Amino acid sequence: MANTYTQLYIQLVFSVKFRDNLIEESIREEVQKYISGIISNHGHKSLAIYCMPDHSHILIGLSPKQSLSDLVRDIKASSSKWINEKKLTKTHFQWQNGYGAFTYGKTQLPTITDYILNQKEHHRKRTFKEEYIGFLKRFGVEYNQDYLFDWLT
Repeated sequence: MANTYTQLYIQLVFSVKFRDNLIEESIREEVQKYISGIISNHGHKSLAIYCMPDHSHILIGLSPKQSLSDLVRDIKASSSKWINEKKLTKTHFQWQNGYGAFTYGKTQLPTITDYILNQKEHHRKRTFKEEYIGFLKRFGVEYNQDYLFDWLT
């Protein structure tokens, strides 16, 4: 649409089904590049991405041409299909339902980019569950524990 100007920065967080550790280090960069390509092909900007074995963090510059929920659906569906077709994991790969989406201002980008790219170090001190619930609380998102990700016990 003419005369539409936006600056939308969103961090996406979502988990592998049942929080299985399926994204091994040997395939991590390849999966990240593929997801980044999906984002770019839909007209958005991939600013930072890091796939842990059981979850992913993605920072995007969102274009208003596509809804966030449609983008996440496309990322998950396309990447799952690709991972399975390429047989990159030992078992069937699937992302878990749902996701977290958190907004940031331009001045916050260096901090959140650094946070995402240093996930491996960050998770030596904090579990994904602690991290995710921390995001929900920090951003004032009401949630029902029954509908969060399926946590491993």
